[in-house]
Amino acid sequence: MTYGAPAGDHDVAAYLGRVRGREPAPELVTEMRRRYRLVGGSPLVGIARAQAEALERVLGADYRVRAGMRFSEPAIEAVVAALVADGATRIVGVPMSPQWSDRLMSGYERAVADSSSVPFAIARSWWCAPSFVASIAGAVRESLSELAGVSPSIVLTAHSLPRRVFEAEPAYVEELRETARAVASEAGVERWSFAYQSAGHTAEEWLRPDLVDLFPSLAADGVTDVLVVPVQFLADHLEVLYDLDIAAAAQAREAGLRYHRIAMPNTRPDFIGALAAVVRAL
Repeated sequence: MTYGAPAGDHDVAAYLGRVRGREPAPELVTEMRRRYRLVGGSPLVGIARAQAEALERVLGADYRVRAGMRFSEPAIEAVVAALVADGATRIVGVPMSPQWSDRLMSGYERAVADSSSVPFAIARSWWCAPSFVASIAGAVRESLSELAGVSPSIVLTAHSLPRRVFEAEPAYVEELRETARAVASEAGVERWSFAYQSAGHTAEEWLRPDLVDLFPSLAADGVTDVLVVPVQFLADHLEVLYDLDIAAAAQAREAGLRYHRIAMPNTRPDFIGALAAVVRAL
Protein backbone atom coordinates (compact mmCIF):
# COMPACT_ATOMS: atom_id res chain seq x y z
CA MET A 1 0.00 0.00 0.00
CA THR A 2 1.27 3.44 -0.87
CA TYR A 3 0.05 7.00 -1.50
CA GLY A 4 -0.67 6.75 -5.19
CA ALA A 5 -0.24 9.35 -7.91
CA PRO A 6 -2.25 11.49 -10.31
CA ALA A 7 -3.67 9.60 -13.29
CA GLY A 8 -2.31 12.35 -15.54
CA ASP A 9 -1.96 16.09 -15.89
CA HIS A 10 -5.73 16.49 -15.71
CA ASP A 11 -5.86 14.74 -12.32
CA VAL A 12 -3.16 16.68 -10.45
CA ALA A 13 -5.52 19.16 -8.75
CA ALA A 14 -7.97 16.45 -7.66
CA TYR A 15 -5.14 14.23 -6.42
CA LEU A 16 -3.62 17.06 -4.34
CA GLY A 17 -7.06 17.74 -2.92
CA ARG A 18 -7.41 14.12 -1.80
CA VAL A 19 -3.97 14.13 -0.18
CA ARG A 20 -4.37 17.48 1.57
CA GLY A 21 -8.04 17.11 2.47
CA ARG A 22 -8.90 20.49 0.97
CA GLU A 23 -8.79 22.27 -2.35
CA PRO A 24 -5.17 23.10 -3.23
CA ALA A 25 -4.09 26.62 -4.06
CA PRO A 26 -3.94 27.28 -7.82
CA GLU A 27 -0.25 28.15 -7.67
CA LEU A 28 0.52 24.82 -5.99
CA VAL A 29 -1.38 22.96 -8.71
CA THR A 30 0.56 24.82 -11.40
CA GLU A 31 3.90 24.02 -9.76
CA MET A 32 3.11 20.34 -9.20
CA ARG A 33 1.86 19.95 -12.77
CA ARG A 34 5.20 21.39 -13.91
CA ARG A 35 7.11 18.88 -11.80
CA TYR A 36 5.10 15.89 -12.96
CA ARG A 37 5.59 16.94 -16.58
CA LEU A 38 9.35 17.20 -16.07
CA VAL A 39 9.56 13.58 -14.86
CA GLY A 40 7.12 12.29 -17.45
CA GLY A 41 4.43 11.56 -14.86
CA SER A 42 4.80 9.50 -11.73
CA PRO A 43 5.67 5.81 -12.28
CA LEU A 44 4.69 4.94 -8.69
CA VAL A 45 1.43 3.06 -9.33
CA GLY A 46 3.00 0.97 -12.08
CA ILE A 47 6.01 0.16 -9.91
CA ALA A 48 3.77 -0.79 -6.97
CA ARG A 49 1.88 -3.20 -9.22
CA ALA A 50 5.15 -4.68 -10.46
CA GLN A 51 6.33 -5.06 -6.85
CA ALA A 52 3.08 -6.88 -6.02
CA GLU A 53 3.51 -9.26 -8.97
CA ALA A 54 7.12 -9.97 -8.02
CA LEU A 55 6.18 -10.55 -4.37
CA GLU A 56 3.40 -12.95 -5.32
CA ARG A 57 5.88 -15.03 -7.32
CA VAL A 58 8.23 -15.22 -4.34
CA LEU A 59 5.52 -16.01 -1.77
CA GLY A 60 4.02 -18.79 -3.86
CA ALA A 61 0.63 -20.25 -4.67
CA ASP A 62 -0.96 -19.71 -1.23
CA TYR A 63 -0.79 -15.93 -1.59
CA ARG A 64 -2.46 -13.28 -3.72
CA VAL A 65 -0.68 -9.93 -3.76
CA ARG A 66 -2.21 -6.70 -5.03
CA ALA A 67 -1.23 -3.03 -4.91
CA GLY A 68 -3.59 -0.52 -3.26
CA MET A 69 -3.40 3.28 -3.13
CA ARG A 70 -4.64 5.69 -0.46
CA PHE A 71 -5.30 8.63 -2.75
CA SER A 72 -5.65 7.24 -6.27
CA GLU A 73 -6.71 4.15 -8.12
CA PRO A 74 -6.57 1.26 -7.44
CA ALA A 75 -8.00 2.20 -4.04
CA ILE A 76 -7.03 0.11 -1.03
CA GLU A 77 -10.67 -0.43 -0.06
CA ALA A 78 -11.62 -1.79 -3.48
CA VAL A 79 -8.57 -4.04 -3.66
CA VAL A 80 -9.18 -5.53 -0.21
CA ALA A 81 -12.86 -6.13 -0.97
CA ALA A 82 -11.94 -7.86 -4.21
CA LEU A 83 -9.43 -10.12 -2.45
CA VAL A 84 -12.02 -11.12 0.14
CA ALA A 85 -14.59 -11.78 -2.59
CA ASP A 86 -11.99 -13.96 -4.32
CA GLY A 87 -11.70 -16.15 -1.22
CA ALA A 88 -9.00 -14.54 0.93
CA THR A 89 -9.24 -15.74 4.53
CA ARG A 90 -6.74 -13.19 5.91
CA ILE A 91 -5.43 -9.84 4.73
CA VAL A 92 -1.86 -8.66 5.32
CA GLY A 93 -1.30 -4.96 4.63
CA VAL A 94 2.21 -3.66 4.00
CA PRO A 95 2.54 0.15 3.91
CA MET A 96 5.42 0.94 1.60
CA SER A 97 7.17 3.02 4.19
CA PRO A 98 9.22 0.86 6.54
CA GLN A 99 8.96 3.25 9.49
CA TRP A 100 5.61 3.69 11.25
CA SER A 101 3.85 6.88 12.36
CA ASP A 102 0.36 6.71 13.82
CA ARG A 103 -0.36 10.25 12.66
CA LEU A 104 0.86 9.73 9.11
CA MET A 105 0.01 6.11 8.38
CA SER A 106 -3.02 5.10 10.40
CA GLY A 107 -5.07 5.81 7.28
CA TYR A 108 -3.70 2.64 5.74
CA GLU A 109 -4.94 0.58 8.66
CA ARG A 110 -8.35 2.27 8.62
CA ALA A 111 -8.71 1.60 4.90
CA VAL A 112 -8.07 -2.11 5.43
CA ALA A 113 -10.29 -2.32 8.53
CA ASP A 114 -13.17 -0.60 6.79
CA SER A 115 -13.14 -2.96 3.81
CA SER A 116 -12.09 -6.35 5.19
CA SER A 117 -14.61 -8.83 6.57
CA VAL A 118 -11.82 -11.28 7.43
CA PRO A 119 -8.98 -10.99 9.98
CA PHE A 120 -6.12 -8.70 8.97
CA ALA A 121 -2.65 -7.65 10.06
CA ILE A 122 -0.65 -4.52 9.22
CA ALA A 123 3.14 -4.47 8.91
CA ARG A 124 4.44 -1.72 11.17
CA SER A 125 8.00 -0.54 11.71
CA TRP A 126 9.60 -3.17 9.53
CA TRP A 127 12.68 -1.05 8.85
CA CYS A 128 14.68 -3.21 11.24
CA ALA A 129 14.13 -6.40 9.22
CA PRO A 130 17.71 -7.56 8.47
CA SER A 131 16.86 -8.40 4.86
CA PHE A 132 15.49 -4.89 4.25
CA VAL A 133 18.56 -3.21 5.71
CA ALA A 134 20.75 -5.54 3.65
CA SER A 135 18.92 -4.65 0.43
CA ILE A 136 19.46 -0.89 0.87
CA ALA A 137 23.04 -1.43 1.99
CA GLY A 138 23.58 -3.54 -1.13
CA ALA A 139 22.45 -0.63 -3.30
CA VAL A 140 24.93 1.63 -1.47
CA ARG A 141 27.79 -0.76 -2.12
CA GLU A 142 26.81 -1.02 -5.78
CA SER A 143 26.89 2.75 -6.18
CA LEU A 144 30.25 3.00 -4.43
CA SER A 145 31.61 0.31 -6.72
CA GLU A 146 30.43 2.23 -9.76
CA LEU A 147 32.19 5.31 -8.36
CA ALA A 148 35.53 3.51 -8.06
CA GLY A 149 38.31 6.01 -7.53
CA VAL A 150 35.91 8.61 -6.11
CA SER A 151 35.25 9.16 -2.41
CA PRO A 152 31.79 10.74 -2.28
CA SER A 153 30.26 12.28 0.77
CA ILE A 154 27.32 10.02 1.67
CA VAL A 155 24.07 11.60 2.82
CA LEU A 156 21.22 9.37 3.98
CA THR A 157 17.84 11.06 3.65
CA ALA A 158 14.24 10.77 4.82
CA HIS A 159 11.14 12.78 4.00
CA SER A 160 11.00 15.95 6.07
CA LEU A 161 8.21 16.42 8.59
CA PRO A 162 6.47 19.38 10.16
CA ARG A 163 7.99 20.04 13.57
CA ARG A 164 4.57 19.45 15.16
CA VAL A 165 4.70 15.81 13.95
CA PHE A 166 8.16 15.37 15.46
CA GLU A 167 7.00 16.84 18.76
CA ALA A 168 4.00 14.49 18.81
CA GLU A 169 5.91 11.38 17.66
CA PRO A 170 9.65 11.71 18.33
CA ALA A 171 9.97 7.92 18.18
CA TYR A 172 9.07 8.02 14.47
CA VAL A 173 11.94 10.38 13.71
CA GLU A 174 14.24 8.17 15.75
CA GLU A 175 13.19 5.22 13.57
CA LEU A 176 14.24 7.19 10.50
CA ARG A 177 17.63 7.90 12.05
CA GLU A 178 18.03 4.33 13.27
CA THR A 179 17.35 3.10 9.73
CA ALA A 180 20.13 5.34 8.47
CA ARG A 181 22.52 4.05 11.12
CA ALA A 182 21.66 0.43 10.33
CA VAL A 183 22.10 0.88 6.58
CA ALA A 184 25.41 2.71 6.99
CA SER A 185 26.72 0.02 9.32
CA GLU A 186 25.62 -2.83 7.04
CA ALA A 187 27.18 -1.09 4.03
CA GLY A 188 30.47 -0.58 5.87
CA VAL A 189 30.19 3.21 5.66
CA GLU A 190 31.89 4.95 8.56
CA ARG A 191 31.49 8.62 7.59
CA TRP A 192 28.05 9.82 6.57
CA SER A 193 25.44 12.50 7.24
CA PHE A 194 21.69 12.44 7.78
CA ALA A 195 19.37 15.02 6.26
CA TYR A 196 15.76 15.58 5.29
CA GLN A 197 14.30 16.19 1.86
CA SER A 198 11.00 17.10 0.17
CA ALA A 199 9.73 19.55 2.78
CA GLY A 200 6.08 20.39 2.18
CA HIS A 201 4.57 23.52 0.69
CA THR A 202 3.24 24.97 3.94
CA ALA A 203 4.18 27.93 6.12
CA GLU A 204 4.89 25.84 9.22
CA GLU A 205 8.37 24.83 10.32
CA TRP A 206 9.77 21.61 8.83
CA LEU A 207 12.64 19.54 10.18
CA ARG A 208 16.16 20.38 9.13
CA PRO A 209 18.84 20.11 7.94
CA ASP A 210 17.51 19.81 4.43
CA LEU A 211 19.74 17.88 2.08
CA VAL A 212 20.61 20.93 0.03
CA ASP A 213 21.61 22.85 3.17
CA LEU A 214 24.65 20.56 3.41
CA PHE A 215 25.99 21.16 -0.09
CA PRO A 216 27.90 24.44 0.45
CA SER A 217 29.73 23.17 3.53
CA LEU A 218 30.60 19.88 1.82
CA ALA A 219 32.09 21.76 -1.11
CA ALA A 220 33.96 24.07 1.26
CA ASP A 221 35.51 20.99 2.88
CA GLY A 222 36.89 19.87 -0.49
CA VAL A 223 34.24 17.27 -1.30
CA THR A 224 33.73 16.79 -5.04
CA ASP A 225 30.93 14.20 -5.14
CA VAL A 226 27.82 13.48 -3.07
CA LEU A 227 25.94 10.16 -2.96
CA VAL A 228 22.33 10.44 -1.78
CA VAL A 229 20.82 7.40 -0.04
CA PRO A 230 17.06 7.60 0.64
CA VAL A 231 16.20 5.21 3.49
CA GLN A 232 12.43 5.68 3.47
CA PHE A 233 11.42 5.66 -0.20
CA LEU A 234 10.97 2.27 -1.82
CA ALA A 235 10.23 3.18 -5.43
CA ASP A 236 10.94 5.84 -8.02
CA HIS A 237 8.36 8.62 -7.69
CA LEU A 238 8.13 12.41 -7.64
CA GLU A 239 10.12 12.91 -4.42
CA VAL A 240 12.98 10.96 -5.98
CA LEU A 241 12.78 11.82 -9.66
CA TYR A 242 12.12 15.55 -9.16
CA ASP A 243 13.08 16.53 -5.60
CA LEU A 244 16.37 14.65 -5.76
CA ASP A 245 17.33 14.06 -9.37
CA ILE A 246 16.29 17.48 -10.69
CA ALA A 247 16.05 20.02 -7.87
CA ALA A 248 18.72 18.73 -5.49
CA ALA A 249 21.03 17.72 -8.33
CA ALA A 250 20.89 21.28 -9.71
CA GLN A 251 21.75 22.74 -6.31
CA ALA A 252 24.59 20.27 -5.91
CA ARG A 253 26.04 21.45 -9.22
CA GLU A 254 25.66 25.08 -8.15
CA ALA A 255 27.72 24.26 -5.07
CA GLY A 256 30.38 22.61 -7.23
CA LEU A 257 29.45 19.00 -6.42
CA ARG A 258 28.74 16.03 -8.66
CA TYR A 259 25.45 14.42 -7.69
CA HIS A 260 24.83 10.65 -7.46
CA ARG A 261 21.97 8.59 -6.02
CA ILE A 262 21.53 4.91 -5.20
CA ALA A 263 19.00 2.94 -7.24
CA MET A 264 15.58 2.73 -5.63
CA PRO A 265 14.50 -0.74 -4.41
CA ASN A 266 11.65 -1.01 -6.95
CA THR A 267 11.62 -4.71 -7.93
CA ARG A 268 15.19 -5.58 -6.96
CA PRO A 269 15.17 -9.29 -6.03
CA ASP A 270 16.80 -8.68 -2.65
CA PHE A 271 14.17 -6.09 -1.77
CA ILE A 272 11.28 -8.30 -2.88
CA GLY A 273 12.80 -11.05 -0.75
CA ALA A 274 12.82 -8.64 2.18
CA LEU A 275 9.11 -7.90 1.64
CA ALA A 276 8.40 -11.64 1.58
CA ALA A 277 10.17 -12.02 4.94
CA VAL A 278 8.08 -9.20 6.41
CA VAL A 279 4.83 -10.77 5.20
CA ARG A 280 5.70 -14.24 6.43
CA ALA A 281 6.58 -12.88 9.88
CA LEU A 282 3.05 -11.50 10.45
